[in-house]
Amino acid sequence: MIDTIIFDFGDIFINLDKQATISGLQKLGMKEWNSELDRLNLLFETGDISYDEFIAGFQKELPNASKEEILEAWNAVLADFPLYRLEFLQLLSRKYRLFLLSNTDSIHIATFEYRSGISFYSDFYRCFEKVYFSFEIGKRKPNADAFQYLINKHELSPKRTLFVDDKKENTDSAASLGFNVWNLQVGKEDVIDLFDKKIL
Repeated sequence: MIDTIIFDFGDIFINLDKQATISGLQKLGMKEWNSELDRLNLLFETGDISYDEFIAGFQKELPNASKEEILEAWNAVLADFPLYRLEFLQLLSRKYRLFLLSNTDSIHIATFEYRSGISFYSDFYRCFEKVYFSFEIGKRKPNADAFQYLINKHELSPKRTLFVDDKKENTDSAASLGFNVWNLQVGKEDVIDLFDKKIL
């Protein structure tokens, strides 16, 4: 009997356009996404480098780009958040314990909040018992310690918990810890198909 659901954020609730960020960075002179950009991204997602260090790192890779241009390209990934998904989540929250566990950084969250407005993002966050962003907790999926953090803090039973994420490495990691999982196929499935999946 599942009584708890942990959701990812990007491409589960908010649509992402990853190509838009790549294209934006290419326009600023990036040849390809490289290991240094990857390193900066991962460190920023776990809060191990500051906003200023992150921007400075990107400026080193893209010497002709201004801070504003880098931010614009970085935030291009964030697309729309359809209202019907929020309404579905609000219904779910009456029946289940809900948590959000997202690999994300402070820039993306500040931008999401600014663009969606306080009443929308407050309604969204209110659906969850607790919202966890990797940059705040210093842990990211698929590392087991990110899941363990929630298990310990909220005394979760993995076998009574469903974890929903669009990345297979994340759902595989959760499954290895005993969670029920749904590896949502972006573009083919929507989070509101949850009951049709017969998982709950």
